[in-house]
Amino acid sequence: MANIITLDDVLDATVLIGKILRKKGHTVHTFTEEEDAIKHAQNNPVDLAILDIKLKKMSGVEVLAILKEINSSIHVIMLTGYPTVETAREAISLGANEYCVKPIDRDELEEKVAKVLNIQQ
Repeated sequence: MANIITLDDVLDATVLIGKILRKKGHTVHTFTEEEDAIKHAQNNPVDLAILDIKLKKMSGVEVLAILKEINSSIHVIMLTGYPTVETAREAISLGANEYCVKPIDRDELEEKVAKVLNIQQ
């Protein structure tokens, strides 16, 4: 299955996403610090990044741009508790594949991950 990183400033959110996606057979690395997630992506293969838009030091959109520089074929799903059309448009224009609204719905997350990775459910 896929190598996935998840980055959120709230530890519980990364733990939840990790649990959901590990049950589907994915390898998931969870991060609460932007630098750690970026460093991991520089040194390891990553198929999918799940990024919160509001982080500690940068925005998820900034991290998205850096990850795309590291690996232009990386798939990205953005998460937000504060959905706006502008944020969605900016994330999609920078290469995000999908957009999820918090609180995270297990079925929606599984469906979007499968869609982005082209996995038949």
